[in-house]
Amino acid sequence: MACACLMECLADLGAHGHLKEVDAPVDPHLELAAIQRRLFRAKSPAVLFTGVKGTRFPMLANLFGTRERLRFLFRDSLNTAEFLLKMAADPVEIFKHPWRATKLAAGLAHMPPRRVSRAPVLECRCALEELPRLTSWPGDGGPFITLPLVYTEHPGKTGPAGANLGMYRVQLAGNDYAPDEVGLHYQIHRGIGPHHAAALQRGESLPVRIFVGGPPCLSVATVMPLPEGISELYFAGLLGGRRTALSRERLPLPVLAEADFCLSGHILPNLKAEGPFGDHMGYYSLRHDFPVVRVTDVHHRENAVWPFTVVGRPPQEDTVFGEFIHELTAPLVPRVFHGIQEVHAVDAAGVHPLLLAVGSERYTPYEAQRRPRELLTAAMHLLGTTQTALAKYVLLAASEDAPGLSARDVMAFLRHMLERVDFSRDLHFITRSTADTLDYTGFALHEGSKLIWASAGEKKRDLGSDPGETPILPEGFGRMLPVMPGVVVLRGPKHTLSRGTQDPAVEALAQSLALWRRREEFPLLVVADDPGFCAESQDNFLWVTFTRSDPATDSYGVHARTSAKHWCCSSPFIVDARLKAFHAPPLEEDPEITVRVEKLAAPGGPLHGFY
Repeated sequence: MACACLMECLADLGAHGHLKEVDAPVDPHLELAAIQRRLFRAKSPAVLFTGVKGTRFPMLANLFGTRERLRFLFRDSLNTAEFLLKMAADPVEIFKHPWRATKLAAGLAHMPPRRVSRAPVLECRCALEELPRLTSWPGDGGPFITLPLVYTEHPGKTGPAGANLGMYRVQLAGNDYAPDEVGLHYQIHRGIGPHHAAALQRGESLPVRIFVGGPPCLSVATVMPLPEGISELYFAGLLGGRRTALSRERLPLPVLAEADFCLSGHILPNLKAEGPFGDHMGYYSLRHDFPVVRVTDVHHRENAVWPFTVVGRPPQEDTVFGEFIHELTAPLVPRVFHGIQEVHAVDAAGVHPLLLAVGSERYTPYEAQRRPRELLTAAMHLLGTTQTALAKYVLLAASEDAPGLSARDVMAFLRHMLERVDFSRDLHFITRSTADTLDYTGFALHEGSKLIWASAGEKKRDLGSDPGETPILPEGFGRMLPVMPGVVVLRGPKHTLSRGTQDPAVEALAQSLALWRRREEFPLLVVADDPGFCAESQDNFLWVTFTRSDPATDSYGVHARTSAKHWCCSSPFIVDARLKAFHAPPLEEDPEITVRVEKLAAPGGPLHGFY
């Protein structure tokens, strides 16, 4: 349904059983976030809370909580959007399905924003402190807007065509913010960056509007990995099935007329400490200096609703966003990344830490043994384009080796790689590179290393499931636990070294494993603080291994050596995935809040049957 605003969307959801309303009092400080996490896990309908303490505005939870609901929201326009993206990947599609041309034309007509003279979002005013103040985790530095729509334009290219609409973290209060200031945390490789850079170069402040609410297509568009210079407003119109309404009622920036809230202001030249904040990797992003917005006006429409989400260790509601975006953009992958057929940023591993890709290996078909050559070219492309540039571990397999292999089947993909890896040639490190802002395993904020692991050719080994008898290990290391065929985890002593320092204890472990008779059957060994937790599930293994290690610092191996500046080893390759003293702490709920929200869902409670 092509909803003009969030209220129309809620009426539609309610009519089809996708929305519940709760008028019991709930606290936006920790309690509401804990409820949302449980609503998501239970695949609950969206829930409108009308009795939120400390604010007169209702708060909407779990709007995007299931893939079925997300597809339901865009049921009248999704097929057209999917077809347009397929046609962008392969223009021949239009000749295969000529009867879709009419719908395609209608979809294209919905893309350009339309000018309107009246903006419902400007009907009412309120103070900044009257807005809902959601605090998600006990260690958060204050309340945050978790579904913001941050609108900026390039100072030298005004207008919606070159605008950026991004979902950047907005801290409403706390730290050293003045009553009229909010924090604006944006990560590297984000579209607002070039706008801000241009304003700083001109010595100007950058005007900004922060919207909340509005048609759901806006929220999805803000997280789409669109090329720089292509406005999210155009994709929002395509996905929403109607042109995005923009008003010039208040300059210098246009207004998303059908949003529920609008904070207007400009980015100040100075920075202030922002955070901490529980993020989507399952840890806190710590307190760092980021830009500050001075808010001049806060507007809202009548009967405004404040939608929110909660991020934390995957899966969470943003997992559904990722799956939905993957479905939409999958046809574009071979066109954007030459030589790549499929990519998968693994959600369970925190998204950016682990990227799997299936590509082609066609450079030297005349060689007797296939080896990674074209895959390395493709890997460099992945690390130089769009948000895949933030990947930390990039694993590439050749489709010619296993035509049915899919990067979406993570454990089957890892098994394929372990059966073929040659550690004397297949590991390629990039040190002192840009890194995800939220990843604290590297050398500094925004800085870490990357590992390209590309394997091709025939199967080299059978993987083992039982590590059997192991040699005497150095003091502090425990027994091996199997995770999957070819992978074991063992306990290591507490890590106490400084950032960027390799551990002699793990080097000693590698030396002792040279005597392990079955080491070739287990090409990957992970050192962890709690091996039982790590081996308990696939998701635990992926989360611990790839969010707690930096490739350059935390990689070891039997017979490790460097030849012509190429690091290599024999099996097993060892990843030190212990928590380090300089890592951000993992997220944990306040036990008192846990008890409280569980009581709300007990028989007779206002949320009984919700989760």
